[in-house]
Amino acid sequence: MSPSAVTEPPFRPRAVFTPEELAALTRRSDLAGVAVTAGLWASIAACFALLALFPNPLVFIAVVVLLGGRQHALAVLGHEAAHRTLCRNERLGDFLGDWLGARWVWQDVPRYRAHHLKHHAHTGSDADPDRSLNRPYPGSRRALRKRVIRDLLGLTGLRRLAAQFLMDIGVFRYTVAAEVERLPQDGRRWTDYLRSGVRHMSGFVLTNLLMLAVLMTLGIGWTYLAWAVAYLTTFSLFIRLRAIAEHAAMDRDPDVRRNTRTTRAGWLARLTLAPLNVHYHQDHHLMAAVPCYRLPTLHRLLRARGVVAEPPTYLGVWRAATAGAAR
Repeated sequence: MSPSAVTEPPFRPRAVFTPEELAALTRRSDLAGVAVTAGLWASIAACFALLALFPNPLVFIAVVVLLGGRQHALAVLGHEAAHRTLCRNERLGDFLGDWLGARWVWQDVPRYRAHHLKHHAHTGSDADPDRSLNRPYPGSRRALRKRVIRDLLGLTGLRRLAAQFLMDIGVFRYTVAAEVERLPQDGRRWTDYLRSGVRHMSGFVLTNLLMLAVLMTLGIGWTYLAWAVAYLTTFSLFIRLRAIAEHAAMDRDPDVRRNTRTTRAGWLARLTLAPLNVHYHQDHHLMAAVPCYRLPTLHRLLRARGVVAEPPTYLGVWRAATAGAAR
C-alpha cells in the first residue's frame, strides 16, 4: 500500500456534495423503478421471441448467453430492492425486486438483505460474509479457466441448486457466498424440513411454472429450455466474473476506495456482466443510498471531484486477478 493511500482522508459525502446534490443523487423514483423492471422483462420477452422466430442452434446459443445476462439482471434487481433504493415506495420496491426479480432465480430479498448488509458493513475484512468469493484471487489463469469450464458445463449451476435446496430446508445457513455452514439438526422432524422448504422454495417454483405456462400458452413452451440451460451455465459464469471484478485482488482495508472496484462496461458487458449499472460498484459502496439509475451521474461527479480514479476494463481486472505464479 502506498504512503499516499495511508494518509488519504476518509470519504465523507457531505464534504464532497452540497445538500441539494445529495438530495438529487439519493432521490428514489417509483416511475424509474417500474421502468427499470419493465425494461428488463421486455428484454426477456424479446429473447424468447427471437428464439421462437429463428429456432436454430446458433440462435439458441446466443439466447442462452442473453438470458443468462437477464437472469443476472433479475438478481441485481433484487440487490437494488435489498437496499430499498429501487422505488420511493418501499413496498413497491420490495415487490418488484422480490417477485419480479430475485424469486425467478431462486433468491429472495428478505434473506439476501440481511446477508448483503453485513457485506457492506464488513467489506475487506474477515467478517465479510462474501469473503470466500474472492479468496482464490489473485490466482492462476489455469485455475480460472477450470472454474469457467465448470460454469459452462453446468456443474457450478447443479452444485448451486443442491446447496440452495439444502439452505431452503434448513440444513445449511443461508448465504450467497462460496462456503456453506451446516446448521444443527437436533430435534428436527421431516415436517420441519418440509415447512421450511415450502416457505423458501415456493416463490422460485411458482414463478418458473408461471413462465413455462405462459410460453406453452403461446405455443413456444420448448423455449423454456433456453432459460433452464442459461440458469445452469451462463448465469453462473456472469455471477463469477462480476464478483471477481468487484472485490478480487484488492487491498484488505476498510477504505472502500481500496477494497472495492468500479469497472468500465461496454454494451456487451451491460447485457451480461454489468446489468442495471452494477459495474459502478465502488461508487455504490461509497454511497449505497444512491439508486442504480443514478449511479452513472454519481460516478461522473466523483471522477470530476477527484474522489475516484478512472476504472479499469474487465479484461484488465481479470488479468490482475490471474497474476498468480502458475499459468
